[in-house]
Amino acid sequence: MFNALIQTLRAGLWDRLTPNLRGIFWFSIGTLLFATVDVVVKYLGRSFHPLELAFFRYFVGTILLLPLFIRHGIVGMKTSVFGLHFLRLSFAYLAQLCIFIAVIYLPLADATALSFSKPLFTTVVAMIILREVVSKIRWLATGVGFFGVLLMIQPGIGAFNPIALFAILSALFFALGNVLIRILARTEPATRILFYYHSGGLLVGFITVVWVWKTPVGGEWVPLILIGMLTTLAMICYVKAFSVGEASAIGPTEYVRLIYAATFGYFLFNELPNLWTVIGALIIIGTSLLIAREESQSIKRETH
Repeated sequence: MFNALIQTLRAGLWDRLTPNLRGIFWFSIGTLLFATVDVVVKYLGRSFHPLELAFFRYFVGTILLLPLFIRHGIVGMKTSVFGLHFLRLSFAYLAQLCIFIAVIYLPLADATALSFSKPLFTTVVAMIILREVVSKIRWLATGVGFFGVLLMIQPGIGAFNPIALFAILSALFFALGNVLIRILARTEPATRILFYYHSGGLLVGFITVVWVWKTPVGGEWVPLILIGMLTTLAMICYVKAFSVGEASAIGPTEYVRLIYAATFGYFLFNELPNLWTVIGALIIIGTSLLIAREESQSIKRETH
């Protein structure tokens, strides 16, 4: 009876939430899961090569999504744009590998903050590939955002860590992959995009991992499996979030991930962000929010 009462109260509270608040809830869960993946990757990076970690990410993810792929059948996975799928999964795989390297060798807060430069790269890539018209405000925000990136990595200064370039490359590859998703989404269903992304990533991972393979022993299997499991669950949470709420309202929630990263980094790895990281991160987040706002307003103008 007590459990039934608790469930009733929870259901009532959930029903009172607006769609955007429900979306923010799901997105926040996904963000926390991704931050947890970074912790696991950083921990395992002491013993395993990033290529092996990437392999387990795709291996476990493919297994978890296998029932979905089987339900749609072989016919549902046929495509006439295999080249685009291959290009997209290549960028996504490189992005995943680069962010793993960054997370392992950089403070979590630094790697996370630099990864937030994705919208800056997306603006440039979308203009080149999709021929999108970019407003002066978005160009200004992009320029200022890249200045924030420079503040963080401090090129030409003794404090410069070349590993930071992997975090930036990850953001660039993610941006390229996201723009290709926009193109694929015009003709390809989401399940098919997911299928080629995971199966292709698994194939690439299998080919590359043979050169660095280290057989896990005992309890090492658990965190390796967690990488793929938590990443897949986080993606599901993101999909759920955008299915119930507006992207313009949900998107900014991603920056809570920096708080998670800084907290985990401090308590688990004794990492403390320096002043330039804080200033650069604030600039990147601020300009990314401005870009998101401009994009949202542009979409509204086009639909009215």
